[in-house]
Amino acid sequence: MACYSFTRGVGRGDDGLKLMIFVATAGVPFSEIEAVARAVLPKFYLDDINTDAWRVFSSYPKRVVVTKMPKIMVERFVKEHLRADHVVGSELSITGFRFATGFLKDGFGSITKSVAQLFGDDEKPCLGLGRPDSGCSSLFLPLCKEECHPPFITNHKNHHQHQIIIRPLPVIFHDGRLAKRPTPSTALLILLWIPLGIILAAIRIAVGMMLPMWATRHIAPLLGGRVVVKGNPPPPPSRRSSTSSGVLFVCTHRTLMDPVVLSTVLRRRIPAVTYSISRLSEILSPIPTIRLTRIRDVDAKKIKQELQKGDLVVCPEGTTCREPFLLRFSGLFAELTDQIVPVAMNYRVGLFHATTARGWKAMDPIFFFMNPRPVYEVTFLNQLPVEATCSAGKSPHDVANYVQRILAATLGFECTNFTRKDKYRVLAGNDGIVSSSSEGEGGAAAGLVDAFKKIVPSFIILH
Repeated sequence: MACYSFTRGVGRGDDGLKLMIFVATAGVPFSEIEAVARAVLPKFYLDDINTDAWRVFSSYPKRVVVTKMPKIMVERFVKEHLRADHVVGSELSITGFRFATGFLKDGFGSITKSVAQLFGDDEKPCLGLGRPDSGCSSLFLPLCKEECHPPFITNHKNHHQHQIIIRPLPVIFHDGRLAKRPTPSTALLILLWIPLGIILAAIRIAVGMMLPMWATRHIAPLLGGRVVVKGNPPPPPSRRSSTSSGVLFVCTHRTLMDPVVLSTVLRRRIPAVTYSISRLSEILSPIPTIRLTRIRDVDAKKIKQELQKGDLVVCPEGTTCREPFLLRFSGLFAELTDQIVPVAMNYRVGLFHATTARGWKAMDPIFFFMNPRPVYEVTFLNQLPVEATCSAGKSPHDVANYVQRILAATLGFECTNFTRKDKYRVLAGNDGIVSSSSEGEGGAAAGLVDAFKKIVPSFIILH
């Protein structure tokens, strides 16, 4: 960042960009660059979209994006979220072992030729959008019939002949630990905060493990945390009328802290159903965890047994989602009990995300507590009436969809049909299935080695 700012200051922006590309990609496996372009960068790109420019851009039937950035870093976002037909950018030089050298093939000189070849000699682009102070604009604007600069308003006839797309396709799934775009000032702030954040996280985790549940909520504000509670939680089992089973709290899934925060609010340790959390997270967890197998009959039996003992927490989405969307709810919970209390969970963090698909999941609680002022919101909805459960003849699918809708309405989120498998296919290129070998003690060492293999190259490119 310092080198880039320096070269920009002396009027050598292209050299600064080349230097930054070299620093970010030299020695990095090409597969890692592809993964970051797929899972991390789209969120930052979308946040930087100019709505006026998008309105004009989307009104044309054929759309091309020109950039000096390596094509591999922008192509997926541009084609999937901006619905562009073509992307013209620089090309990274790759070794025979599929590692990036950090250098560009042919520099930036080939971009203008590529744009000209794309349209041919007899066809010119109708309109070019660009900033006059941008070095990239000079590569393609002279080829266009009309140029448009900020505030990106055009009266071209074609602007009204094609249907305008209201907004780019939203980024529902994204990975990486940084919650804010790493501008120079933000990146410096994060680097300065990390040592303090690690100390603060250690203190918060230690306090949470040692103190009783009823005291944790009162201590949290002293350590910078905050829990906002809405609605009326059900009374503890000791104050209820005699029932055959406990209450099943059905929560939206934002981070692995959801059931812990719920237990803190209810002032008692409520077991939580889990699937893919790390062994370290289980050790640090102040509440009991019940690990599922994804074998329906086995999992149903486990949940029924736990409900016979008392209350239980389940997150039927099966995985976390950072954006204001709810994934499809599994209907398994609806088959097992009619005492269902929906709970809308949401959170806000300032610097670090507490979830990951490709990184080391054992770091999730540490990154959550490294945030200066993490905030959790817990909203209790009324227990489902009997006529809305399977006991009244409703199908598990209908009950699950109903619970998803009322939770989404409470949070102001949108319902989707995406599943855990969809998320992991987008972010990690797999189905998100946890190997059974990693469940036992023998898989712990191998899992640790795999985690380090993932985490080292990830830090190089701010993953």
